[in-house]
Amino acid sequence: MMATEREMEFAAGLVNLAAATADTRDLAKKIRQHALRMTNAGGGSHIGAIYSCADLLAVLYGGTLRVEPAAPQSPTRDRFVLSKGHAGAGLYAALAERGFFSLDKLATHYQDGSELCGHVSHELPGIEVSTGALGHGLSIATGMAYSGKLKSAAHRVFCMLSDGECDEGSIWEAALFAGHHGLSNLIAIVDFNQLQGLGRTSDILRLDPFADKWKAFGWDVREVDGHDHNLLQQTFAEVPFASDKPSCVIAHTTKGKGVSFMEDTVLWHYRTPRGAEFEGALAELEVA
Repeated sequence: MMATEREMEFAAGLVNLAAATADTRDLAKKIRQHALRMTNAGGGSHIGAIYSCADLLAVLYGGTLRVEPAAPQSPTRDRFVLSKGHAGAGLYAALAERGFFSLDKLATHYQDGSELCGHVSHELPGIEVSTGALGHGLSIATGMAYSGKLKSAAHRVFCMLSDGECDEGSIWEAALFAGHHGLSNLIAIVDFNQLQGLGRTSDILRLDPFADKWKAFGWDVREVDGHDHNLLQQTFAEVPFASDKPSCVIAHTTKGKGVSFMEDTVLWHYRTPRGAEFEGALAELEVA
């Protein structure tokens, strides 16, 4: 029996999706390896927070974002704001792998005089704004999206938040504004790893019912596995989820994902990988 044209197109789509997923998984592995070396060499921290969002960054920079390394300031580019700026080493690694600047520059991370600050610095091509003061990123991204809407621009604005960051009242002010103005060109991604600086988010300030809060503020919400590349690609391909609402992707993740002894522990929010821990983590990532 001969396959129909529709069946052949569907099969080709699956092959293309599988290839794209393989590419983004390879990028995620490289982001984790670079970040490990960067934090080790410079004495930086936040490796757990980097690893929880490494897969998200890989899918975004592996094909979701409409960006061009050769023209980082193109007016038609998508904008990306890493509001959880303490995970900056992951973003630097993604940008370097995409060709925005040399991979050699990653070795300068957290060094005196380096452009690669511990928290995100906009001095580098591909970075829209410096971040790290938690609670500010969504407000900035919302302003970008509102400006784009007023100009009828085609670009989109993506903003990645941490779950602990959502303790900040400024997040909900921005969320209220975005919902009121129907900013369908705005996509918030929450790295929901359930850990923040000093403990579990549920113990420090309970966020539940989290999705319902975003919906009540006028957002269309999807909850996904933040480490499932296939699902993430499909989800980001569907934004905006509604033509008259901003989109929120709540990505359920694991802090320290990819290294067994770092996973789901608050220790690696601040700890620097050294000695046997560094070597052990590097070995696990190599065979992942």
